[in-house]
Amino acid sequence: MGCWKQEKTNTWAFPTLILCLYGFFYMMKPSEPFLTPYLTGPDKNLTTDEVTNEILPVWTYSYLALLFPVFLLTDYVRYKPVLLLQGISLILTWLLLLFAHGVVAMQLVEFFYGMVTATEVAYYAYIYSVVSSQHYQRVTSYCRSVTLVAATVAAVLGQLLVSLAHVSYFYLNAITLASVSLALVCSFFLPMPQRSMFFHRKDAPEPLPGPDKGPAAGAAHGPWSCREERSPSAAARGPSPQPQAGNSRPHRHTLSVLLQLGRDLRDCYGSRPLLYWSLWWALATAGFNQVVNYVQVLWDFRAPSHSSPVYNGAVEAIATFLGSATSMAVGYVKVNWDLSGELALGIFSALDAGSLLLMHFTDNIWACYAGYLAFKACYMLLITIATFQIAVNLSMERYALMFGFNNFVALVIQTILTVVVVDSRGLGLDISTQFLIYGSYFTVIAGIFLIRSMYTIISIKCRNTSVAAESTAP
Repeated sequence: MGCWKQEKTNTWAFPTLILCLYGFFYMMKPSEPFLTPYLTGPDKNLTTDEVTNEILPVWTYSYLALLFPVFLLTDYVRYKPVLLLQGISLILTWLLLLFAHGVVAMQLVEFFYGMVTATEVAYYAYIYSVVSSQHYQRVTSYCRSVTLVAATVAAVLGQLLVSLAHVSYFYLNAITLASVSLALVCSFFLPMPQRSMFFHRKDAPEPLPGPDKGPAAGAAHGPWSCREERSPSAAARGPSPQPQAGNSRPHRHTLSVLLQLGRDLRDCYGSRPLLYWSLWWALATAGFNQVVNYVQVLWDFRAPSHSSPVYNGAVEAIATFLGSATSMAVGYVKVNWDLSGELALGIFSALDAGSLLLMHFTDNIWACYAGYLAFKACYMLLITIATFQIAVNLSMERYALMFGFNNFVALVIQTILTVVVVDSRGLGLDISTQFLIYGSYFTVIAGIFLIRSMYTIISIKCRNTSVAAESTAP
């Protein structure tokens, strides 16, 4: 029996199944689209200003403080303990949401949810440490698809329960608590990886997982962009420093790994195209996270939940579907992104800016919903292109490193926006004015990349003209 169990856990199917179950229950949160109505309703009796300026900003600060140490810890402890930590944080989050009251308690909710967000890297990185490389594309597809399905089902379920069954937000949160509890149970059944991407790499062939490469959290936006091959520059340097058996100096090994990560970052950002794509990634992701974090407050401002029907769940379900559709569409579009990519970034960032400005200037809730759908679809389209452009010539380790660092920079920018625009210790602007700021922010992003794209296109045309002239000269 023990041999059969060991054989079962050594295959790619068993850990993939368990991880997909974990991802499904983790994302099955029907109460999430209705967080603001729940906090400002009779269950918690918080004001909109308290939610906007005192409670929601804590998530950004918590996420920023935890992201980098959790990123390293995830690799050092080999993923599974961090998945357990994520499950425990989820349960604590919803226990507090259900039974605690007051601003401080809800700030604690946001802190634990920041922990949940920071540990998401473990979900997308775990599977690459326990399956061989020939299964990477398939397992990435499964793990990513199940989260999209769960998010859509949760949003639809929440909307149906609220609109048709008139279930209170309290019981929606109780359903979510049950779901995330099942996620924690699933995580206990995951096999413990024997290797990781940076601290526990093993170059020698093993009977268990194959090559020591996996795109960490990168699968969150573009699983098909990852490459198993190492870039020539990475291969030329040889393998990263490896821990010796019975090594009595683990601190020296840890330092060598960190130094290697620093050199990899320097090499990656030394490429000008990668630098520009990463710049857009960081700027746009900061704005996207800010919009998603506060859009429910805007909806509640345009159509107060205590006196108007709430369709947040339906909107989030449609937004998830449109985001998935636009991301998939990129794979079928034959475009020279090296030439036209920056122009696409500029044009669609301008559409994002227009959507946000519409949400500021209109008083119609349906126009707000439409603006959000357009905004999210455009962002998901562009982040897929950016992911591919960054990942296409990188090893998986370097891609994971750039993904993590780009998100860290995005979070720093988002924190600055939060401190200045949202926090009561900063300007503490009302929610409508905030979206004017976010629309202006994306206008600046669009301007930067439209100007850059014009410069690139003109430079290429001038170079081609010069080459043609030289070729025809006697």
